[in-house]
Amino acid sequence: MDAVKDPAENPETLQPWQEERGRAPISVKIVVAGGFGVGKTTFVGAVSEIEPLTTEAVMTRASEDTDDLAATPEKTTTTVAMDFGRITLDDDLVLYLFGTPGQQRFWFMWDDLVRGAIGAVVMADTRRLEDCFPALDYFESCELPYVVAVNHFEGTEYYEAEDVREALSVPDRVPVLVMDARKRDTALDSLTALVGHALDLTPA
Repeated sequence: MDAVKDPAENPETLQPWQEERGRAPISVKIVVAGGFGVGKTTFVGAVSEIEPLTTEAVMTRASEDTDDLAATPEKTTTTVAMDFGRITLDDDLVLYLFGTPGQQRFWFMWDDLVRGAIGAVVMADTRRLEDCFPALDYFESCELPYVVAVNHFEGTEYYEAEDVREALSVPDRVPVLVMDARKRDTALDSLTALVGHALDLTPA
């Protein structure tokens, strides 16, 4: 499996829209949401062309009763505010990514993180699909376009996108993709699908 790319590998590389004075790119905000430990921080880090901002905190015994580590026993840190990254598509389209914290005790921040976003990537883990229901309900209720990105973890059973759609009762109008949050190309596919989906829903 591919490792997460180092976002600081080429820290001095400028994008075309940064090199030409007076060139104004189209900037859009995208939210990356989902349950605890589903891979949101990894997703943002895999695609970001800048070193991502993360708010990872070391997990302590105090969180043992609220954070279920059964599916991710190796996890030692958790996002307590947000993740932030940036990716340029087609030279002039710049996506600003905001990863939400997954635990229920941090949901009060979602309204602020979502404000101004054109859409959301809802990440799902097939070992605990129920963890993404709050995000699905949230984006359905606020009518924000979203796609479902199933993060296929190494060593777990593979499920087709349509099987996950049925299990989650995701409407046919919503794209569902299977991806690996560590792989930049599959993460980019999820972002591209979201942008296209959001454009399709934008009034002419």
